[in-house]
Amino acid sequence: MAKADYYELLGVERTANEQELKKAYRKRAMELHPDRNPGNPEAEEQFKLCAEAYQVLSDPQKRPIYDQYGHQGLEGRGGQGFQDVGDIFGQFQDIFGDLFGFAGQRRASPNAPQRGADVQAELELTLEEAAFGTAKEMPLAHPQPCSPCNGTGAEGGKLETCATCGGRGQVARSRGAFVMSSTCPTCRGQGARAEKACTECKGRGEIDNERKVRIQVPAGIDEGQTLRLPNQGQSGRRNGPPGHLYVKVRISADERFERDGANLFHRLHLSFPEAVLGAKVEVPALSEKKGETLPLKIPAGTQPGDQFTLRSAGITRLDGRGRGDLVVEVQIDVPKELSPKAKELVEQLASTFAAEKKS
Repeated sequence: MAKADYYELLGVERTANEQELKKAYRKRAMELHPDRNPGNPEAEEQFKLCAEAYQVLSDPQKRPIYDQYGHQGLEGRGGQGFQDVGDIFGQFQDIFGDLFGFAGQRRASPNAPQRGADVQAELELTLEEAAFGTAKEMPLAHPQPCSPCNGTGAEGGKLETCATCGGRGQVARSRGAFVMSSTCPTCRGQGARAEKACTECKGRGEIDNERKVRIQVPAGIDEGQTLRLPNQGQSGRRNGPPGHLYVKVRISADERFERDGANLFHRLHLSFPEAVLGAKVEVPALSEKKGETLPLKIPAGTQPGDQFTLRSAGITRLDGRGRGDLVVEVQIDVPKELSPKAKELVEQLASTFAAEKKS
């Protein structure tokens, strides 16, 4: 069954800007929110699809791919779909907190499973690694739920419902005609508290953890783009699902090339005789093998700033449809110092040019 168009799901035009997308998603989320449609699996499924649509269309890297190639262009790139409604609340907490407020947030049981936190990291790649793809083993250091107490911070993992707030995590106080809610000072919003702190984590509920994660980097990834690795974040508490790992890509500078999307630019230095008479030269090639070059024929009379394009010698496109181009721009080098012989020859050449110009 074909997936519905993301723009149609949110009810916006294809030219919608960020604010229009957010406004449309808020409206649809309010209509389809599970708390307003109890026991309605169709509404819950539409709620998930709308969240998926907003996730893609609000992403500056994914939206152009979707606009050009549709759902197929996003296959295998991660970041599509949600495991459950709780996953949506976790990712768009800023929207739901503002939209539904305290009343719209589901207060889970103090002993209920809790989804692990997302982890963010940065990965630096060479230009070749970004162009052709690579597999990396990345070290991570972050807190992890304490195993002996199952992330509760309580000895034996046993929590008791907070007597102050009755497990709600919030306390209400009357201010005239208004009722003000605030975080419970006893349990700090958790709805439960430990009678005795876990000796392993000293009541924190988490311990420091170091591990390694293997990351498959797709060919053509660009600076600033983010890889999403589902379920590779922190482990959940009380047997809850793990969070996700978000890896932001950084690409180290390359002295040979400048990158613009899938295209590469190389500045070729020529001597004056090479530019005037023409020449056959070698330019660096972007290859998985170091030191490879490409032949380039320079025609006689080449001017500074002239460009030559080598087709399909650039970066692999992220959508898998071929490679970009290598654009070679000519720069003519003028020597700062000349030997007496060279100076004499240049003066003779200048005289010849002047005579030809007069004639």
